[in-house]
Amino acid sequence: MALEVVEYTDPACPWAWGSEPKFRWLRAKLEARPGLDLRWRRVYGILFDDNEDPAPDPAAEAAWYDQFVAGVAGHTAAPHAPRLAWVTRTSWPASAAAKAAEAQGSRLAERVLRRLRETTFVLGTPADDTPGVLAAVGDLPGLDVGLLLAAMDSEPVRQAVRDDWRETRRPCAEVLDISAPGPHSGRAKHLEHHVRYALPTLAFTGPRGRFVVPGWRPLDEYAGAVRAATDVVLDAAPPLTPAEALDRFGSLTEPELVLLTGRPEAPREAVAVGPLWTDRHNAAHYVPARGNSAARIDSP
Repeated sequence: MALEVVEYTDPACPWAWGSEPKFRWLRAKLEARPGLDLRWRRVYGILFDDNEDPAPDPAAEAAWYDQFVAGVAGHTAAPHAPRLAWVTRTSWPASAAAKAAEAQGSRLAERVLRRLRETTFVLGTPADDTPGVLAAVGDLPGLDVGLLLAAMDSEPVRQAVRDDWRETRRPCAEVLDISAPGPHSGRAKHLEHHVRYALPTLAFTGPRGRFVVPGWRPLDEYAGAVRAATDVVLDAAPPLTPAEALDRFGSLTEPELVLLTGRPEAPREAVAVGPLWTDRHNAAHYVPARGNSAARIDSP
C-alpha cells in the first residue's frame, strides 16, 4: 500500500521548526510500518522571497522578528536562538540546497535541511546565501559538498524550486476558508499577489483519498489523516529508543527526544550543544556560530 506525504515548508519557518518533533515521530512510525510504501516529498514555499524590499532598519527588524519567533516558541515549545543576528534575507539558497541534497539520498537530505533550520533557530545566523549554506552543511558526514554546491546552481534544481514556489501558491480548496481557532490555523495566506499554503502543511494521499492537515495541529490530527488515507492506525507508543533516535536523526531537541522516545534522557554517548543533543563528531560543528556567540558545548 502506498502513502504519499507532501510537506509544504521552508527552512526558516518557525512553525515548521516547532512541528519537527511531530513530523519526525510520523516519519519514524510510518517507516517502520510493514507493507507501507511511503513517499515523503518536501515542497519549499519560499517564505522569504527575493523580490521583497529590504528593511530600512535591519537591526530593528531582527529584534521584532526575534520576539515573533519567541512567541511562536511559546506555543510549540521549540528552542530558539538567544539572539537572532538578522532576519532571513531570502529563502532561495537554503531551499535550493535542501532540494539539491535529495540527489544524495533522503536521509542525507533530511540532515541538510535540519542543519539549515538550525542556523536560524539554534545559532541565530540564518543560512541565506551560499557561504551560509556551506558553513551549515560543509562538515556534514557523508555529504558530497562539491556536488551539492554545483547542484544548487544548476538549472534543474533552480527549476525544481521555482516549481515548488508555484505549487505552494496553488493551495487546495480545503485550506482556503479555515475558521478553526488557534495561533496558526493553517488557513491559506493571502499575499499581495498570491495565495499560498500556510507553512507547514501536510497533505496525505493514499488509497482512500487525500487529507490535508495545515498549520499548527496536534499529533492526533496527523495520525487521523494517515488512518483516513490508508486505514493504517498509528499507536501512541514512542517509536525509538534514545540511541536509535540520535542515530536516525543526528540532532535532537528535548521535545523531539520526549516524543520519539517517551523520556527526556539522552543516550549516554550524546553531547549537549545549547538546546540540542548530538554526537561528539557533530558537536564541534556548532561552535563557534557565525556572528553569534550564543552556541556552546556543555558537558554530557
